[in-house]
Amino acid sequence: MKKDYRVSSVGFMMAQMWITDLGGRGQSLFVILCLFKLSSVTGQARYSVPEEQAEGSFVGNIARDLGLDVARLLSGKARIITKESRQYVDLNRDKGTLVIKERIDREELCGKTTPCSFSFEVILENPIQLYRVTVEVIDVNDNTPSFPKEEISLNIVESVVSGTRFSLESAYDPDVGINDIQKYILRPVGYFKLEVQSQPDGGKSIEMVLQNPLDREKEETHSLVLIASDGGEPQRSGTVRIHITVLDINDNAPVCSQPVYKAEVRENSPEGTVVTTVSANDADKGANAEIKFSIAHVTREVKQLFEVNDKTGDITVAGKLDFEKSKTYQINVKASDQGGLSDTCKVTIQLIDENDNVPTIQLMSFVNLISEDSPPGTTIAVINVDDVDSDGNGVVKCSMDSDMPFKIESSLTGYYTIVNDNVLDRESIPEYNITITVSDQGSPPLTRRKHINVKVSDVNDNPPEFDQSEYSKTVPENNSPGFSVFTLRARDADWGQNARVSYFLEEKDINGAAVSSLVSVNSESGVIHAVRSFDFEQIKFLEFNVTARDAGSPPLSSAATVRLIVQDLNDNPPQVLYPVQTGGSLVAEMVPRSADVGYLVTKVVAVDVDSGQNAWLSYKLQKATERALFEVGLQNGEIRTIRGVTDKDAVKQRLTVIVEDNGQPSRSATVIVNVAVADSFPEVLSEFTDYTQDKDYNDNLTFYLVLALAVVSFLFITCLVVIISVKIYRWRQSRVLYHSNLPVIPYYPPRYSDTLGTGTLQHVYNYEVCRTNDSRKSDCKFGTVGSQNVLIMDPSSTGTMQRIQSEKNILDEPDSPLEVRAFIC
Repeated sequence: MKKDYRVSSVGFMMAQMWITDLGGRGQSLFVILCLFKLSSVTGQARYSVPEEQAEGSFVGNIARDLGLDVARLLSGKARIITKESRQYVDLNRDKGTLVIKERIDREELCGKTTPCSFSFEVILENPIQLYRVTVEVIDVNDNTPSFPKEEISLNIVESVVSGTRFSLESAYDPDVGINDIQKYILRPVGYFKLEVQSQPDGGKSIEMVLQNPLDREKEETHSLVLIASDGGEPQRSGTVRIHITVLDINDNAPVCSQPVYKAEVRENSPEGTVVTTVSANDADKGANAEIKFSIAHVTREVKQLFEVNDKTGDITVAGKLDFEKSKTYQINVKASDQGGLSDTCKVTIQLIDENDNVPTIQLMSFVNLISEDSPPGTTIAVINVDDVDSDGNGVVKCSMDSDMPFKIESSLTGYYTIVNDNVLDRESIPEYNITITVSDQGSPPLTRRKHINVKVSDVNDNPPEFDQSEYSKTVPENNSPGFSVFTLRARDADWGQNARVSYFLEEKDINGAAVSSLVSVNSESGVIHAVRSFDFEQIKFLEFNVTARDAGSPPLSSAATVRLIVQDLNDNPPQVLYPVQTGGSLVAEMVPRSADVGYLVTKVVAVDVDSGQNAWLSYKLQKATERALFEVGLQNGEIRTIRGVTDKDAVKQRLTVIVEDNGQPSRSATVIVNVAVADSFPEVLSEFTDYTQDKDYNDNLTFYLVLALAVVSFLFITCLVVIISVKIYRWRQSRVLYHSNLPVIPYYPPRYSDTLGTGTLQHVYNYEVCRTNDSRKSDCKFGTVGSQNVLIMDPSSTGTMQRIQSEKNILDEPDSPLEVRAFIC
């Protein structure tokens, strides 16, 4: 059954559930769920569970009570956050239920405090939601009442009048409520009766009242049994035996100076600190007037914290006082004389709080990695701060470093959220060490710090950057293909994959050729290689773009311009343009015999396709028919006379001019200049023509004569050797066949039985050389080879010897068809 009450922004929902345990015993479980509409959508739930439940016992359906789906618990990674060192309840995210994780002992958890409960938080992520859950532990009757002593001995004078009261120490039961001690019974009841009075602090004062006068002479001792019973089910009880010894008369009981004492003491006071002093007076004298003080009718905890001097009545600290556990204590001090008479006074001790607890910081949720493009307000961590001190000592202030791009926001009481309040840049600051400081307002204030490290994850927000926007490098021509020109470097301020840079060549045409056919770039290292050899005379420079692209998503890129200047090398010799050198004709410059000194004969014109100093040309006269007649200009290549021409100078002058460039090493070209010293052209023509033709003709004729003689000699010797070898072979074959009675199988040497006119021997050529008066102008003709070769073969297998003999005769004839004649006319 659920009811919904709405008051402004607060809604309440209450549900009552009944659970029956395995023993059939009915127990009630009350669930009170309070949902608060806060800025972060939080709520509270309250459950009740008996103590001493087994592990795994059901506590409540947290998902249903908070209005959450089980899927939300799973996706939000729901978990329990507790401030205590022990976690009694566990969360089953699959079912959305709370179950017992560890056995709960209410007396160990809360002592006599009622109601007894503990709290924890359930936190969910994405988005962050906090729910506070309180579990009340219901007491069960699992403890038996017990007295401080098993036996009590009392000495009572016989003169004690009826109605005299004797204080007894009460029993102690750790249980509370109905399970605590409900009644005391004294047996037998002949002389004494029992009276029980409730104390303001919830305790009970037990007094034994004398009903009938004692007579030592009749009965010197009395034995009684005091029974303390609780109200639990089943009922438990404890007993103590009382031994009473009747004494002679002591008719004055001690009297406390004041019935109630009040004192204050600071927590954490050292042992032995005097809290207050109680006193009492006894009208008797002697031994009956000696008073002893003792603490009576208090719990074990109080006896462990305070003690009283039995003679002086000083109450001192005996244990560690903690304001956070208990703020006040009440002590019953009993003053007794030797006759057994006593009086009791009450002492109320108030503890003064000290700032002795350092504030605590607990990290509820923390994300140690944040993207650098996270918007302001992104949650980094949720923390819980607490100080168990009271008043100003328990008021805390949470702060952090001011120079950080983060701030602290308060969400719930004791809860703070750390969010970023500025734009993050990983390239500037890759991580932050945040110090969270919590201080209370005590004197002196106590402080606790917690350090968290937040790393900024990289986003691809920086393109690669080259060292220069433009690069200019020189590469020598005639380089080898694959030559490494230089290395480009681009740096990316990002990290990891976003900083991995690759290099690409932008396609374009240079002088009609694709740039990729001229150069290449290594995509990983950025090394630029020459794909082929460069020729300065064809390409003087190359200009192209190289793109650097990172591996981010999306990728970013930048480009740089590269200019490669081809450096000229002296790889081309000078080329002579004039005079033109031809193989068949002869060009000559004419110099009249009347030429004066400095006469310009001709000018050697040459060029060098190289550039710079590699194209600077100089001219030198290397050889000359008459060196004293001509000179060559070093820079202009002009050939001039250096003296006058005389009749003794030869008509035909031959000059060798060398043209040399200024490269390293230098290259040169040679040109021959023919100069005719004559006054008329016919004279020059006849002189140069006869000379040239006779010289060329004689040279050619000598060469061909030597070649013909060598060929003829070789052929003659070869034919002679072959003929002799064949004759000897046939003669030996004929002798073998003649002496043999076996059938003779015809045998024909290779190329012998040939009807095409080639024969078995090489052709023999006879040369006849004839010359006429102008035979250098005639042609040489070779006659055709005449050859006949006729071989008559007998089809029968007989007459072999005759056929061989006839063949031998044919070969021996001088007019054999193997002879070849050649005529040259």
